[in-house]
Amino acid sequence: MLQPAPGLRVRAARLPRALQLWRTCGLLALMAAAAAVPLFASDFLLFRLTNVLVYAIALLGMNILVGYNGQISLGHGAFYAVGAYTAALLIVHTGLAHWVAVPVAGLVCLGLGFVFSLPLLRLSPVHLAMATFAVGMVLPTIAKWKWLEGWTGGGQGLGIDIPSVPFGLPLSFDQWLYLLSLLIMVLCLLLAANLLRGRVGRAAIAIRDHPIAAQSMGVDTVFYKAMIFGISAMLVGIAGALAALSFRYIAPGLFGVFLSFGLLIGIAVGGLASLSGALYGAIFLQYIFLVVGVTARSLQTSSTPLIYGIVLVLFLCFFPNGIAGLVKRLSGRMRRTGADQQ
Repeated sequence: MLQPAPGLRVRAARLPRALQLWRTCGLLALMAAAAAVPLFASDFLLFRLTNVLVYAIALLGMNILVGYNGQISLGHGAFYAVGAYTAALLIVHTGLAHWVAVPVAGLVCLGLGFVFSLPLLRLSPVHLAMATFAVGMVLPTIAKWKWLEGWTGGGQGLGIDIPSVPFGLPLSFDQWLYLLSLLIMVLCLLLAANLLRGRVGRAAIAIRDHPIAAQSMGVDTVFYKAMIFGISAMLVGIAGALAALSFRYIAPGLFGVFLSFGLLIGIAVGGLASLSGALYGAIFLQYIFLVVGVTARSLQTSSTPLIYGIVLVLFLCFFPNGIAGLVKRLSGRMRRTGADQQ
């Protein structure tokens, strides 16, 4: 039997390690560049980039639920609102530090999402989607109740004074909030990656692909689906808390049903079952509104939702696997080209 040359064996063994090293160095360089953005960016640009990071955290939670577990939620905007109101109420009425209120809001959404999902996860996917849609419609309007208006501001909303930057850091609050959002996004990505590589991730994917086989092998489908739902709600709630700090204002009108649909659109555009797709989808959500607005003004029309829908349909027709699928396909083609040249 013919044996490969020793040099070929060494190259084949070292190639994955070299690719992993280059990928790690690239990620570190990207993180360093992202952390240096506040040194030269304007306050308006920092506001835009902070919103991208906030959307990325929310889409990460949605992708864990929809992409990796196959549950369809049409009401996750409600958990976005719960996270925003929890953080705002703690900051305004109790004086809690904002950097403490954000994880507390996430924990509140974790418990609420887990408890809420337990009686609903025995429903069919269609009925589950309709139930979450109803929650997304009703829950944000609770802030308008008369006996809560003294706390939430009712329909007028609730303003948040600019918090002080902690630890005596020589930064403006916009710079600090951007760095805080970047840190939280990285931590959420690491949490999601470790979660999906472990028992919970394997169970979630098994339930998505072969629910009957997973249940017959002893997987507690209701518990794992409720856990995934709760973790997804936690990430979306953290994003809502950061959004409240970014806008420094909350009101029921900011959390309409279109927010929930926007989160689904973001993961579809970014790429389902892809952690990097959350960042791609966040960039799309943040800047597509600018493109649509400019197009509507140039066409002298007020049909902005129509233009938004056309752009979305065309995008998904050309890139059905999302931006993450496109990037993966292009990188695979480049690796094959490089291997052929060697």
